[in-house]
Amino acid sequence: MQMDELPRVGPLLRDWRQRRKLSQLDLALKADTSTRHLSCVETGRARPSREMVLRLAEHLNVPLRDRNGLLLAAGYAPAYRETPLDSDRMAMARAALKSMLAGHDPYPAAVIDRTWDVVDCNRAMSVLLDLVPPNLTDPTANVMRLILHPDGLASHCLNFEEVRAHALSRLLHQANAAGHRDLCDLYEEVSGYAAPPGVAPELVRLDPTGIAVPLRVRTPYGDLSFFSMIATFGAPEDVTLSELAVEAFFPMDCSTETLLRRRASVSDEGGRRTE
Repeated sequence: MQMDELPRVGPLLRDWRQRRKLSQLDLALKADTSTRHLSCVETGRARPSREMVLRLAEHLNVPLRDRNGLLLAAGYAPAYRETPLDSDRMAMARAALKSMLAGHDPYPAAVIDRTWDVVDCNRAMSVLLDLVPPNLTDPTANVMRLILHPDGLASHCLNFEEVRAHALSRLLHQANAAGHRDLCDLYEEVSGYAAPPGVAPELVRLDPTGIAVPLRVRTPYGDLSFFSMIATFGAPEDVTLSELAVEAFFPMDCSTETLLRRRASVSDEGGRRTE
């Protein structure tokens, strides 16, 4: 095999190493190999074994989707399946997600994928989704667009400067860490949205006494204030599961909790009357 015919896995591994801000020596020590061999792999003078590719990817914390890409670039078959969420094989995972969503009522919660598209949500999520026009939820809602689009939650958000700064920082970090074009494109899109009238998003006001960046929104039920938590599958071995997360919103104050519980109670009573 000629030098220019060697798989291009070397530059990909070097790119991941530089993204993780590791020297060749750092990575070689972590992966139990020599700096010389790692250098030869990165420059294309040596072809790594399948086991070496997977070991380097593990220590570089490379997402499963990209580990498959590294294996293909090295001339090997992918190691991880990408199973559709609606398949029989994913029945237990779907059940777990449904259980988490239902159990979080009357507080909002949503299943999101790696590009922040909403895969599923509980009924309490409607307290936020009902504030935005159909063009932002049909056919698929995207969390970043929902938050930052001037026709979305931005126009109802009482602390838009804080929320925008936090959301863009979070998305940019993810895009830089993964290097995926679709995440970079999403960042370019949402960072270019105009702010709602009267809002200067560059003037961020942070609360030094807060425990988390809140989402404060004005709704027909009253002003609501949330903080959120992210839950992921433990030790996933499937690309689909590795890219799913549940974002659960919790009330930031007693008035929000009271309003959400009252809203859920009214909804339940209405549902019983129509049965």
